[in-house]
Amino acid sequence: MNGFALPQCVAAGEPLTLALAAGIDSALCALSVDPAETCLSEHAFANLYLFRQAHAYRYFGGRYPHISGLTYDGARHALPLFDLATAPRHVLQALLCEHHCFYPLSTAQLARLDPAVFTGNEARADADYLYPAANFAGYRGTTLAKKRNLMKQLLAAHAVTARPYHAGLAREALCVQEGWMHARHKAQGEADDAPCGEALLHAGALGLEGFLYEVAGQPVGFLLAQEIRPAVFAMRFAKGLVAFKGIYQYMFHHFCTAFARPVAWLNFEQDLGLENFRQTKLSYAPGALLPKYRVRLRAD
Repeated sequence: MNGFALPQCVAAGEPLTLALAAGIDSALCALSVDPAETCLSEHAFANLYLFRQAHAYRYFGGRYPHISGLTYDGARHALPLFDLATAPRHVLQALLCEHHCFYPLSTAQLARLDPAVFTGNEARADADYLYPAANFAGYRGTTLAKKRNLMKQLLAAHAVTARPYHAGLAREALCVQEGWMHARHKAQGEADDAPCGEALLHAGALGLEGFLYEVAGQPVGFLLAQEIRPAVFAMRFAKGLVAFKGIYQYMFHHFCTAFARPVAWLNFEQDLGLENFRQTKLSYAPGALLPKYRVRLRAD
């Protein structure tokens, strides 16, 4: 927590349910003013739904709909499902009485707001990592040579097969998830255990697609991604067994080269300020970091 005081009385709102998916996704899409590849990973119902408990998300309808939640560093925020630029100031002030900021807004969304009225700041830990799919398709160049070699070592030692993922493969994928948790000494409920398990069980309803990877009939990894814009995929979950070194590099390569539709960009989401996450994501040579802004009103 970062010390932001939470309001003493905040309207309850509604829990996020699958029945809200179409309406929320439609509102988020209508508000997007970004070039396709710079769409933020949170601007999709699936992400909001799967992490609804971690962020205490609640939906508020009405004329100025929004989703209320907590950032990872403890700031209560409102994700607006309406255009901030056209809302009356008193409406925005009332929302900011109960929230520290409007979040997350993209660079393009912030640029459309009047700088005399709004101010925004970003945190490095919030930024999404964006990669051209070509990084994974060939792992070319010296920067990615280690990734290329790891994948080659895996394929020299094992014949890896892939099956398009569907919920009927959940049992096999959950075995991989259990093995991943055990290898990292994580207890049930830690890391992203619950959201990942739910994603595996409800992939179709949440618009998640990917593959289950096997060696000699044994599940060794899985990958679930979401197409947040045409040919732009947010990498929601990827887990592999540590005994199969190079499995991650192969899964990313395979997804970019074998998926049924074109893959131009991968979004690996944020690093949460965790050094191991940051170093791993930087090692794949991101093409860009996508800032996420916390926006407030300037003082009168």
